[in-house]
Amino acid sequence: MKKLLVLSTALGGFALPAMAQEITVMGWGGAYTHSQTEAYLKPFAAQSGIKVNSVDADNPATPIKAQVDAGNVTIDVASVEIADAVRLCDEGLIIPIDAAALPAGADGTAATDDFIAGTLTECMIPTDIFSTVVAYDASKFPEGAGPTTIADFFDLEKFPGKRGVKKGAKATLEMALMADGVPAADVYALLETPEGQDRAFAKLDTIKKDAVFWEAGAQPPQLLADGEVTMTMGWNGRIYNAAVAENKPFKIIWDGQVFEWEGYVIPKGAPNEAAALDFVKFATSSEPLAKAAEYISYGPPRKSSAPLVGNVFGTDVPMSPNLPTSPENMTNALGSDLDFWVDRDTELGERYNAWLVSN
Repeated sequence: MKKLLVLSTALGGFALPAMAQEITVMGWGGAYTHSQTEAYLKPFAAQSGIKVNSVDADNPATPIKAQVDAGNVTIDVASVEIADAVRLCDEGLIIPIDAAALPAGADGTAATDDFIAGTLTECMIPTDIFSTVVAYDASKFPEGAGPTTIADFFDLEKFPGKRGVKKGAKATLEMALMADGVPAADVYALLETPEGQDRAFAKLDTIKKDAVFWEAGAQPPQLLADGEVTMTMGWNGRIYNAAVAENKPFKIIWDGQVFEWEGYVIPKGAPNEAAALDFVKFATSSEPLAKAAEYISYGPPRKSSAPLVGNVFGTDVPMSPNLPTSPENMTNALGSDLDFWVDRDTELGERYNAWLVSN
């Protein structure tokens, strides 16, 4: 009953179209779309009378651009990653959304203050946060004596064994600096400098001889499961799924996590723009965001959502400890800086690739 009341409040915070319509919402498929269907699409349709059609794409940013360029838009709302959202916005392919017009948080906090700092942008309202983390196989360490910090990932003497390392500069360099004692708040200012970049690569040198490099998200949990590594960088959702769905003895170290986010956008020329905006306001209010997190281990971007997250759906297991945005997991977390990587991705990517093949 509590959830229904909160959902009604969220929906009542803005005007609904006078007549029922249909909208089409595009997602990424699989467990991701399932979480959004249960938390956003079904409740919105039930309370608004607006039919919601769900479609999927490998990357919804691609059909958005194609449809807007062709002047034949059939998508009303789409889920995209932050980098794509900024690019689409700059190209005028999606419309601005005024964050100040979003419903206040469940605790009364204004939306512009409720979303985690830096996640709101001109044309996208965030729905979930995922992160690059370090994970380990708990069976490889004595009980209670496993690693607990990002620095431990680089400590081969105290925690021997192979390390799974992302085959890419983004997040890897940031984690190296945090492991070397740089506070999360200072990482990008340092990484802008030649000295900071040298320091990050020097830290990576300390584990290079024991590194197993990976590219695809499915590889880190497989490397752990096969015993090829005892610790690895990886995406939190992949590690969570292996630990919970496959009952693997994997543990996540949240210290030094680097988080990114996805969210909803409305394409320019959406056939049902007004209803689409109402849907976005509903979906990104406190309770729906919290409900989505019960289906998939991505954190809600609103701070007021954190205390509303219940158990993993269908179980008596609390979901909160498994989310990047839970307060206890955010004590030394770093939000990925999009502008930094737009400016330096090529340069640092080339240096990282050269480092990979160097002695």
